[in-house]
Amino acid sequence: MKNPLKSVTGTLVSGLILAIVLGYLVKGFEVNIPSLIVWAHVFVGIIWIGLLYYFNFVQIPAVGDALADSDGPGPAAINQYVAPRALLWFRWAALLTWLTGAAALETMKIGFVAAFTLQEPNIGIGVWLGTIMLFNVWVLIWPNQKKVLGMVEASDDEKAKAKNIAMLASRTNTLLSIPMLMSMVSFGHGGLAF
Repeated sequence: MKNPLKSVTGTLVSGLILAIVLGYLVKGFEVNIPSLIVWAHVFVGIIWIGLLYYFNFVQIPAVGDALADSDGPGPAAINQYVAPRALLWFRWAALLTWLTGAAALETMKIGFVAAFTLQEPNIGIGVWLGTIMLFNVWVLIWPNQKKVLGMVEASDDEKAKAKNIAMLASRTNTLLSIPMLMSMVSFGHGGLAF
């Protein structure tokens, strides 16, 4: 029998099975659709924001260090093997986070429109920040990263400009993620902490 921890798929499926078993043992297995949607929102949100923080705290500085090290191997391995895979998970986790968040608003009887019109300001602010962040991922970061990584043809000047746009959009998302997370958590815990 193959060890499921030797693949991402095996690990994810095993984690889901463990969650179901633990849920059954604690309460007896019962499907609660609203809770399942919120769980999915949190799960894919952790993937999205985790990768956002990885890019900003680890990869961007590491590529900068690799470029500055004239005797080192350079950033080729990161740009060829790591970045495309991380960006794949990043952009789809962003979309799934937004979609499951919209679905969660409907199942919690808050409503998508009510959140966007700030009728529920704690969560509405988070919805707006998350929407801006999703826009940045798909409209600014991903198209520009394709140029930087050589997935689409671009001149050296276009790559330099694309690198700057992608980095600033990514840093903007990191900045926005902090109040976004605060507003999302505060919704379920009695309001903003300030």
